[in-house]
Amino acid sequence: MDIRQLNYLVVLAREKHFTRAAALCGVTQPTLSGRIRQLEDELGIPIVKRGHRFHGLTPEGEQIVSRASSILEDWEAMQQDLARMKGQLSGQVTLGVIPSALPRVALLTRRIGEAFPEIGFSILSMSSEDIRLGLDNFQLDAGITYLDNEPLSQVRKAPLYRERSRLITPRDHPLAERGTVTWAEAAAYPLALLTPDMQNRRIVNAAFVAAGATPIVRIETNSIIALVTHVRDGQLAAVLPELSLAAFGPLDGITVIDLEEPHVDHAVGLVVPNRDPLSPLVEAVYRAALDIDAEPFTQFAAS
Repeated sequence: MDIRQLNYLVVLAREKHFTRAAALCGVTQPTLSGRIRQLEDELGIPIVKRGHRFHGLTPEGEQIVSRASSILEDWEAMQQDLARMKGQLSGQVTLGVIPSALPRVALLTRRIGEAFPEIGFSILSMSSEDIRLGLDNFQLDAGITYLDNEPLSQVRKAPLYRERSRLITPRDHPLAERGTVTWAEAAAYPLALLTPDMQNRRIVNAAFVAAGATPIVRIETNSIIALVTHVRDGQLAAVLPELSLAAFGPLDGITVIDLEEPHVDHAVGLVVPNRDPLSPLVEAVYRAALDIDAEPFTQFAAS
């Protein structure tokens, strides 16, 4: 048994496709299949359900993949420790980020890059639930997500900012001249909202319930860009996380309005697995988030 065999198995379990997994591992499909079969022979148990295609893992295989993921993480941490001893901490951090936080991720990665220029990032837009699962199954090193709306367990948290919701409307919308709008008033007009699988939508739904109102939902999408374009070009209003507007710069033809009654805000921050010890890369990311000045995160461009 060697590290490459375990890596092939974990990648196959993630990709659920022999050819795709082989390409990601930089080997041919027969090589990947042969090394996994060799691992099965060494362990004396079947790991992969056999067929012309990937049909899943055996129950024993599921347990082995979990163990293999942990071993690979420890191996990577050891490599990082060796690099740190040499003063050369480097590697790739896989970071899952809720869509509303993407416009401010560069503030964190820049801070880390200033201290550790050899660290790179793979940044993935993900729902809060996918981030939780990614941390649990070792597919993510860290995440940026909501900290206080839905339960998070077995993680360390570093708050970055508090998220507020805003109503955006076309300039000729009946509410466009208002400085503030209640959630009940916003519910009386057709809206574009994020999809129900996203935690921000669950936050928005709870605000409407607290206001005793049922929104008129005309568009649901998991894309913030699609929400903004439906306001600009489709003449709908939309409820958006405040900082997500930073990605668009000046919002020509769009008005941004405060929402009240109730006041809604939620903590957003970095989460990493609560493992001891943390890998040097994850430790560096976590410490940077703890030390970062939150003020830049709270600034956004809107007109």
